[in-house]
Amino acid sequence: MVVLRDVMVMMRDGIRLATDIYLPGDGAWPVLLERTPYNKCGTNHADRSAAQPVPRSKPEVAADFVNAGYAYVLQDCRGRFASEGEFTKYVYEAEDGIDMLEWLRLQPWCDGRIGTLGLSYGAHTQAAMASLGAPGLGAMIMDSGGFASAYHSGIRQGGAYELKQLTWAVKHAALSPRTAADPIRKAALAAQDVRNWMHINPWRTGHSPISAAPEYEDYIVQQWADECFNSGWQRPGLYARGHYRAFPDVPMLHVCSWYDPYAMSTPQNFQGLTAGGRRAPGRLVMGPWTHGQRSVTYAGEVDFGPSATLDGNLALDYTALRRTFLDHHLLLKRDVPDPLPHPVSLFIMGGGPGGRNERGRWRHGGCWRFFSAWPPPEARATTFHLSPDGSLSAGMGEQGCLSWDHDPAHPVPSIGGAVASGGAIIPAGAYDQREREGWLACPQPGRALADRPDILVFRTARLDQDVTVVGPIMVRLYLSSTAVDTDLVVKLVDEYPAGADGTPGFAMNLCHGIIRARFRDGFEQPRLMLPGQVYGFDIEMFPTANRFQAGHRIRLDVASSHFPHFDVNAGTGAPAGQDPGDPVIARNTVHLGPPYPSHLILPIVPDDA
Repeated sequence: MVVLRDVMVMMRDGIRLATDIYLPGDGAWPVLLERTPYNKCGTNHADRSAAQPVPRSKPEVAADFVNAGYAYVLQDCRGRFASEGEFTKYVYEAEDGIDMLEWLRLQPWCDGRIGTLGLSYGAHTQAAMASLGAPGLGAMIMDSGGFASAYHSGIRQGGAYELKQLTWAVKHAALSPRTAADPIRKAALAAQDVRNWMHINPWRTGHSPISAAPEYEDYIVQQWADECFNSGWQRPGLYARGHYRAFPDVPMLHVCSWYDPYAMSTPQNFQGLTAGGRRAPGRLVMGPWTHGQRSVTYAGEVDFGPSATLDGNLALDYTALRRTFLDHHLLLKRDVPDPLPHPVSLFIMGGGPGGRNERGRWRHGGCWRFFSAWPPPEARATTFHLSPDGSLSAGMGEQGCLSWDHDPAHPVPSIGGAVASGGAIIPAGAYDQREREGWLACPQPGRALADRPDILVFRTARLDQDVTVVGPIMVRLYLSSTAVDTDLVVKLVDEYPAGADGTPGFAMNLCHGIIRARFRDGFEQPRLMLPGQVYGFDIEMFPTANRFQAGHRIRLDVASSHFPHFDVNAGTGAPAGQDPGDPVIARNTVHLGPPYPSHLILPIVPDDA
């Protein structure tokens, strides 16, 4: 293996990006490109397997592909680690990626066949350059990233701001080249505790834990304040679904997980990039994991059984899956079969015995199922109506309403979910929905969220047979409020019954949705509410795949906050990024039954499909 380190590749504006090149030897080879802000010489938590649980470094992963006959190119993104320039999150990846592809095609060791791969931000970089056409690209593997629309999922959702952007900025400002070169800046950043800042809404220039790193503070302040869906959100790199026609028609593998912040983007990208007359094959894999953790059987405090890993179920491991996908689809090797013969591979959670295993994780179980498309064509949209007695059923209940008070000073806590970059502050995954010791916004550890006065809970009767839900989920709610603005948060829960011996049940979160009331009529222009008037809200939830077993209940929680996953609505109607003034306790009322048929729509797949 020949290794060329820190080759400085010039971009169109003269900035040079540090690039490591791993070659099998002399000659020309198919090339794999990975662009990362996380250090091309470093180690990613996801680069491990079930057989080798200790993560391997990027050079070690590169060596695996070199041994398989590929040249592997790793590049630090602009302004990160050994690369020149200033890092502004997401902004330069489209043009820098295109420039890098052009440079690769001119190298004597490139045989003209180029594939891209990468996790998270490494997937964002791929979608960004593909939005500009990516001439010469032959295959893509986008793992847990690639914004279908960063405004609708990933940076904002439903008009609310995802606070994982804050925790990411704090961590990576400390790892930036400027910080490494400036002891004063390094000490100033290290002196801050981000937990003390999570309740402050918004962060402002000069008043944040990253004020010592102004290039990171600047983009956070701008992201948070940029609350309308404008042209800035529609540029390449942030809005793939607005640029699908430009994407190269090449084989693509989309990998993600149900408890990942890109669980909405990934299926949307797969769906959009296998439609419209495209001929190249696409593949979608969705597992029961948190961000990139495809080689473990659990997410949060729930275990999904030995079938849950990618390793040993879809392929030997993730490296083997990527290699055979590229051998088959990029190199067109006839002796290598397609590792994913079905277009869509989904892990259906559920079916386990319940109770806790020897490691204290709840045994939810699950299995892989395969489909021809996304959403699965077998799924049937089924309506469940919300009733004043708290029931969730096929028939519409009586007319009525239910109310709760949303106090911005005491938000509903985020107990797991589809999030990343939050560390211990915003844990990801599946959890019993109750308050936890040491978690933010949990004043009564052990209290079930269903017992909080600021959450409405709607449940089906105990199921008399299994119900399998697979696909996107929608909720329609009719709301009035005493405030001019508020949030509506919905959460789908698989509720286990309590044991006959009195042992408690388990309320497992599956997916969520959120909308800020001022954006009920569209995200281009906010419109405040008139207090007391009833408005209709359509809430797009994250997709999921879960078998609700007989004896369980399907549950929908309704609230007005989800903190610290999202910023908290102060209820004053102040634009994002500005001082909201004194927060308002909003009395929110959901209207039910005729003429306000609030309901949940679930995509149900027959067991024999």
